[in-house]
Amino acid sequence: MVNPTDTRNLVLIGMPGSGKSTVGVLLAKRLGFGFVDTDLLIQEEAGRTLQAIVDQDGYIALRRIEEQVLLKLDVRHKVISTGGSAVYSERAMEHLKSNGTVVFLDIPLELVIERIGDHSMRGISRRPDQSLDALFEERFELYSRYADVTVKGEGLNQDQVCEAVVESLISPQY
Repeated sequence: MVNPTDTRNLVLIGMPGSGKSTVGVLLAKRLGFGFVDTDLLIQEEAGRTLQAIVDQDGYIALRRIEEQVLLKLDVRHKVISTGGSAVYSERAMEHLKSNGTVVFLDIPLELVIERIGDHSMRGISRRPDQSLDALFEERFELYSRYADVTVKGEGLNQDQVCEAVVESLISPQY
């Protein structure tokens, strides 16, 4: 099991709808960790919603604020739910990896679409001309690059994904 004296974080990455926030809370409870949702920290820092940032200032502004928030994050023994675009900042991901195990919650595009519905209202950081399919492909490569552990969530409920993450942390390949 996870060593309670270990102060490393558990960092969740993945597409919107992959369960980072929901599974993150379950993991925090299960492991006795605190929980940090970086999307909420971004909104607090900016004083507005993610969608308002994208609508008013564009997706690059959201990514810039996200990078600043992630680079300032100095926590121990937490489950950190990142925004889906955290992986666009190499500096931020290296910072998170320096004291954390990065877990990619991998779900197929069809499930992303099913879970997030009208993605135009989700504050998703993407180019205005970029389709959700193209965004998914672009991010999948980045998620795979930064992940220490990948957990496939298709066909699993939140509790089962939580259990799969815990199992992946105690399995021999970890």
